[in-house]
Amino acid sequence: MTAIKISSKVDEAAWNELRDLARETKRNVSGLLSEAVEEYLARRRVRPDVLRHLEDSMRENEELGKLLAQ
Repeated sequence: MTAIKISSKVDEAAWNELRDLARETKRNVSGLLSEAVEEYLARRRVRPDVLRHLEDSMRENEELGKLLAQ
């Protein structure tokens, strides 16, 4: 995978915690940031699919839902 260099601003307290975590886990900040971005993207992209499946299921089982509510 090709890495690109980025520049951004973060809260100083968060940056200090990130550096501490990197030290504690013997990893580098860059690796932790890459992992965090990948996890964030996975969560954000999965959620719409999950919601769509939930809506489809509710629509398909509307009658059953009404019976159960009685």
